[in-house]
Amino acid sequence: MFANYNSPLQQLSDYDALRLWVKRDDLIDPYISGNKWRKLKYLIQKAIRLNKLHLVTFGGAYSNHLVATAAAAARSGFRATAFVRGEPVDNEMLLLCKLYGMKLIFTNREEYKNKAALFQSFFKDDPEAFFIDEGGASAEAVKGCAEILDELPPDIDHLFCAAGTGTTAAGLLKGIKQRKLKTQLHVVPVLRGGDFIANEIYHYTQDVEQLHLHTDYHFGGYAKTQPELLNFMKAFIAREGILIDPVYTAKMFYAIYDLAGKNYFHKEEKIVALHTGGLLGIFGKKEKLEEIL
Repeated sequence: MFANYNSPLQQLSDYDALRLWVKRDDLIDPYISGNKWRKLKYLIQKAIRLNKLHLVTFGGAYSNHLVATAAAAARSGFRATAFVRGEPVDNEMLLLCKLYGMKLIFTNREEYKNKAALFQSFFKDDPEAFFIDEGGASAEAVKGCAEILDELPPDIDHLFCAAGTGTTAAGLLKGIKQRKLKTQLHVVPVLRGGDFIANEIYHYTQDVEQLHLHTDYHFGGYAKTQPELLNFMKAFIAREGILIDPVYTAKMFYAIYDLAGKNYFHKEEKIVALHTGGLLGIFGKKEKLEEIL
């Protein structure tokens, strides 16, 4: 299931002379897409090596990670359970999780904060249970994301990604450092107060010299949107024919074009944006999107 997959690199329209390409990791798989595929690759291999047959993970009610883990478990012959943050709900994402056979345990937000304790309280007597942190955060996930640099040309000046936990960004920076590239990594946190992501990245890389955080593009915080972002998203999709989501990738692309408008980049610099998939997140904002369509 996790055979090597080199997703395409697609140049976007010549928009205000911006030399912008997109690493289309969203095309890897419809349900284990983008960085979810990269993060789970070595975690699944580790579970197999340890003879674990039950994947246990964590996420919110609209978590792409939960869908990806459920799909990966079903395809690999694992059982899967997810602790879902918040009160019991039904939505399109959780329906997919259940169709893939994942068991859902809804958990109040206070208990959810201590994931290790939750895992122990439910599965300490299950020798087949394998802990996967929220979003797949782990050294294995960083390793998987670092491999993206093997699929990119070495002459990239700026590499952009959106970030929630910082695991994908840590992998990208590690890949840049391992390959001794000049590439500058630009991270767009989707949470309010995203400066903490620098510490998360440093935890895995011990070096943030080529890291640049752009913390002013969260549009209110995680899973928050504003009409300006949604209108940008609508125009981008119609112009480029590439779906992006309002939680992660729309914020990243908005940041790139806004920075370009402020002459942040030199004219001939080569910019690549990592499309991390997660397009099912669109369903979480369907009412707001319908208002602008």
